[in-house]
Amino acid sequence: MLKLWNKYFADYEPLKNLYLLLIWRFLVVMVLFSLCRIAFYLINIGYFPNTTFHGMIRIMGGGLQFDTAGVLYTNLLYFTLLLLPTTYRYTQPYQMVLKYFYLVTNSLAILANCIDFIYFQFGFRRTTASIFSEFKNEDNLGALLPKFIAGYWYVVLIWIALTAILYFSYGPPHYGKSWKRQGWKPKVVPVKRGTVLFVIFGILILGGLKGDLKHNTPSLKISYAGKYINEPLEANIVLNTPFAIYSTLSKKTFEKENYFGTIKELDSVYSPIHLPVVNGPFIKENVVILIMESFGCEYTKTWGHHLDGGTYTGYTPFLDSLISNGRVTINSFSNGRKSVDAIPSVLTSIPMMEEPFLLTSYSKNKMNSIASILNDEGYHTAFFHGAPNGSLGFEAFTKSVGFKEYYGMTQYPHKEDFDGSWGIWDEEFFQFFAKTMNKFPQPFCSAIFSVSSHHPFEVPERYIGKFKNGPMPINKCINYSDFALRKFFQAASKMPWYKNTLFVITGDHTSQSSYLEYKTNIGAFRVPVVFFKPDGSLKSVVNGLAQQIDIMPTILGYLNYDKPYFAFGRNLLDSVEEPFVITYTTNTYQLVMGDYLYLFNGLTETGFFNIKTDILLSNNLTGKLPEIEQKMETKVKAFIQQYNNRMLDNQLTVEKLP
Repeated sequence: MLKLWNKYFADYEPLKNLYLLLIWRFLVVMVLFSLCRIAFYLINIGYFPNTTFHGMIRIMGGGLQFDTAGVLYTNLLYFTLLLLPTTYRYTQPYQMVLKYFYLVTNSLAILANCIDFIYFQFGFRRTTASIFSEFKNEDNLGALLPKFIAGYWYVVLIWIALTAILYFSYGPPHYGKSWKRQGWKPKVVPVKRGTVLFVIFGILILGGLKGDLKHNTPSLKISYAGKYINEPLEANIVLNTPFAIYSTLSKKTFEKENYFGTIKELDSVYSPIHLPVVNGPFIKENVVILIMESFGCEYTKTWGHHLDGGTYTGYTPFLDSLISNGRVTINSFSNGRKSVDAIPSVLTSIPMMEEPFLLTSYSKNKMNSIASILNDEGYHTAFFHGAPNGSLGFEAFTKSVGFKEYYGMTQYPHKEDFDGSWGIWDEEFFQFFAKTMNKFPQPFCSAIFSVSSHHPFEVPERYIGKFKNGPMPINKCINYSDFALRKFFQAASKMPWYKNTLFVITGDHTSQSSYLEYKTNIGAFRVPVVFFKPDGSLKSVVNGLAQQIDIMPTILGYLNYDKPYFAFGRNLLDSVEEPFVITYTTNTYQLVMGDYLYLFNGLTETGFFNIKTDILLSNNLTGKLPEIEQKMETKVKAFIQQYNNRMLDNQLTVEKLP
């Protein structure tokens, strides 16, 4: 490769000009970013069934604007040092330091793009700066890295290939010496001319960062990707990961909204303040909430019975048996795509909007939770998570919202049950969960978050080959965690508190998917929300809508809680409140009401679909049903205003009524 470079490029006169070299190296990285975009699309093509060839051409063109900004942000210091009007920039040491600075920074930027080839499938959007907060407390990343490399080796090879192109396109390692041997002495640009060129390139770079050279143009934002797409998920093809990270490093998460002029007008459309009306005394039953890692509806027979021509049996036989004797809602959804989204949604009825709530500064606001409310009713409260204490910030958050006790790996007595990746195997930790609760005074409210159905998708060595495999690596892990859930219920059923307990089971988010209907904007949020009583008293199937933020209000409704409280969700046992589901992905608010999905970017409608008859969201009905669309627009605007303004004003409790 070096010989080829010397033969065809090293003696090419224009490439001996420092300014032309700068442009060349900029263009090389631009090409590599475009190659990353193509690879991102091809690896995730199943998530973009409606993207046409012409649409892809438009996306690639629009992506150049974001690549320009991403590449310039990455190379801002490099370009500045290279353009400084000083003769020292021509010395070999200076050039060699710049060379390796360029190679390291750009290879890391390319790596960020490559990581999102896979991570997009879990987060359903490009990685943003919140990733640093999400994993800052993880101390097992070193052990996980080899497993990620082994599991996604093809991504590693793509990164190595792109980095090799980056390296060899720069020039021979001793670029300055080769010029000297050829008797060529670089012409020193006079300070005045160098300063003029420095200013010119500086203006061009500023224009590239902003998106154009107009002085009144606002800075380029992630949301501008919407100009080049037909559906929200396509924005992830337009964007690149370095730009998504840079543009959110100091971004203010929420901004005040004033869609409605008065609080009275706003509350008449939607209010998160609950003033319950009950018909009996408070029911002091135990509450046990089980949040199952990656348990999407797709893995159950209950929701997947129509798949594979009606022969689909799923991977959760025990959960399906609970569902058949519990209360379920046909269309149930998570309020986020990550584990850190599920904890606030389920425990405090606060969904993810724009960024994971748990990772924002607003998670320090005063708020109520299922624990804080039931503490006041004399409950013993505890949260369980088999991962190392501090993982994902769960310990700090659950304690801050009222859970009196936390049980993680530190409290678990048998460290040999560590799975080597994320935490204690589900089977053992769920047994620990049951035995520990058996020591609690009643009534108690406990929640557990499972860990085993997660990459690197392993099961205990003694069970290798014993759980049902499927087209995806996660399938056997889901089957194993379902087995652990069965053993938990078998143990709990023999304990004195079991019959006096309301069980709630949900998935934190969806994961790997085999079927197109679970890869759409809204299909990727479908998780079970199940309420189960051992006596079967809740047995029912409701043909409606449910979401994770409905769990806390529904528990309180079941217990006949009669005091005012704050929750963004609704009581599913109350037929008066209008059903809705709210999610957020790729700069788009997604509202489901009745059979319709309404997409809104904060300014205007971007899509409208009938999710009952158009499960793949291929027929955009925007403008076809104006009355329904107007109603849904009003609802989503009311939700956004309540959410944003209350976050900013610290009004997440009843005490903070405006």
